[in-house]
Amino acid sequence: MSLSSQLRSESLAKTLELGSALGILLQPSDVVLLSGDLGAGKTHFTKGIVKGMGIKNEVTSPTFNILVQYEDSEGTLALNHFDLYRLEAEEELDDIDYFGHLEEDAVQVVEWGDKFAGALPEDYLNIDFVVIDEQERILRIDAHGPRSSVLLKEWLGETTR
Repeated sequence: MSLSSQLRSESLAKTLELGSALGILLQPSDVVLLSGDLGAGKTHFTKGIVKGMGIKNEVTSPTFNILVQYEDSEGTLALNHFDLYRLEAEEELDDIDYFGHLEEDAVQVVEWGDKFAGALPEDYLNIDFVVIDEQERILRIDAHGPRSSVLLKEWLGETTR
């Protein structure tokens, strides 16, 4: 069973705001998959998540590193930011210890995670960025699992206040 919804962003600022509203709610072990075309706003959304989590690091696209890890100043809350765009086969996930990282006590944000359906965790929030025009995006959201369903409901409550 999955819960679905969608949100609209009319600007980069709104995309950042939506990410921040989600980031406030995230807990260690939460997994957020981001999909959509290049330039659709996935990394910008992640910047909002990091801001909402209270992490001060500057977020950059992990395309060339595949994984960038962020922590808050006390080292108590961490985020693993994956970008699987350059990976071509599911077996390559072992090279970056993808499954080991998913078991860490950290928030997981995975760009292009939809490329490897066999590697999806049991419980995750999938956000697909659909480009409408230069600024506008539709975020199609599917919650897969009990924790992600609760998270989606809380997030939708935050964005409608």
